[in-house]
Amino acid sequence: MDIEIKTFNELDTDTLYDILQLRSSVFVVEQNCVYQDIDGKDKEGLHIILKKNGTVVAYTRCFAPGVYFKEASIGRVLVKHQERKNNYGHQIMKTSIAAIFSHFNTQEIKLSAQKYLETFYNSHGFFKIGEGYLEDGIPHISMVNKTS
Repeated sequence: MDIEIKTFNELDTDTLYDILQLRSSVFVVEQNCVYQDIDGKDKEGLHIILKKNGTVVAYTRCFAPGVYFKEASIGRVLVKHQERKNNYGHQIMKTSIAAIFSHFNTQEIKLSAQKYLETFYNSHGFFKIGEGYLEDGIPHISMVNKTS
């Protein structure tokens, strides 16, 4: 297992293709949600990629404060369906939080979480703020980390 932290320009085409394919597989096909995944923000993001035997199995993208929210943010959090039993979600989140702290020099992180994952994000120091809302037809909540 390898974890890579890359800017958009550091991504090779094979890795970018694998990321986009996995995002589509999870967010569009598995969750039956038609939405615009390629939203123009990938070029501004820091990409956290967990590979197992050279295959992308978990991923997040992170942004500096002011790019997506006022705070730094983590989004597009996913783990390949067949790999979810391996705690890769926890590993990718820990790496993403550390990457934000080191690359963007901030302790303040916000995310838009699917409601059913609230406990998962709680375990990484995030807590719910405000009321729930629908995003692309899926119940979501805003969450911030407790160290902010």
